[in-house]
Amino acid sequence: MRKQAIFGPGGNSESFYAAGYKSTIQAPAYLAALGLGAYEFEAGNGLNAGEKTLRAIGEEAVKYGIELSLHTPYFISLSGVDPEKRLKSVGYIERSLAAAAWLGADTIVVHCGSAAKISREEAMSLAKDTLTKTLEAVGDTPIHIGLETMGKINQLGTLDEMIELCMLDRHLYPVVDFGHMNARERGGFFPDRDSYRRIFDKVAEKLGDEKARYMHCHFSKIEFTDAGEKRHLTFADTVYGPHFEPLAEALVADALCPRIICESAGTMAEDALFMQAAYNHARGAK
Repeated sequence: MRKQAIFGPGGNSESFYAAGYKSTIQAPAYLAALGLGAYEFEAGNGLNAGEKTLRAIGEEAVKYGIELSLHTPYFISLSGVDPEKRLKSVGYIERSLAAAAWLGADTIVVHCGSAAKISREEAMSLAKDTLTKTLEAVGDTPIHIGLETMGKINQLGTLDEMIELCMLDRHLYPVVDFGHMNARERGGFFPDRDSYRRIFDKVAEKLGDEKARYMHCHFSKIEFTDAGEKRHLTFADTVYGPHFEPLAEALVADALCPRIICESAGTMAEDALFMQAAYNHARGAK
């Protein structure tokens, strides 16, 4: 088990390509040179990489000591009202787990779907049914199925909803996206370290200490409207937040060891380095 938090980008930063790198196979070497320890393979727009490429990325990740996760396609919908589409989502998750196995990733990240045209209770019931069918299909997978908190109000994805879904089965894990949570509440949701600590405390209370201590997380600053999330920003933003430094203090105070993936707009690696530096500063200041 990890002894400290680790950080990395979701996908490749603009600087990755500006430096002359051309293939994600090169991403582990690039990240190791920067001093980062994690990488999330982005398949949000569809899983287009084949087994050979994914295995090659995984081999490089082992070589350079990079922990891997995989973000599943955005078009997965656990709460869709059309039974056929939900059945397709089961298939997409099965294929994502196969891809994660080739990659050597220990976690896949799933968006649960919309609650815009139905009640949240109905959306949760449908999501539970889809997850039950998924778990029956995939069996005792060693790969964590991560359910992500979402930033738009009409999406299924509050922390309480994700915890409730995760209580269905031990293979289900919460993926806390702090930027999404802040955007969903229209800002100011994480003013200090205790506001972050409460998130981990709630997960520990409901799902156990291990799922809280080693949680897979996302972090970015996100612009929002009255409907919640609008777009991802960079750490250069001074308006929307949330701020990372109080989270760094919370991680150190409670000896938490999450993997935190940065999803900034184009500066994911640089902003992951900022988080790592802030975390190391908090550790030194303890």
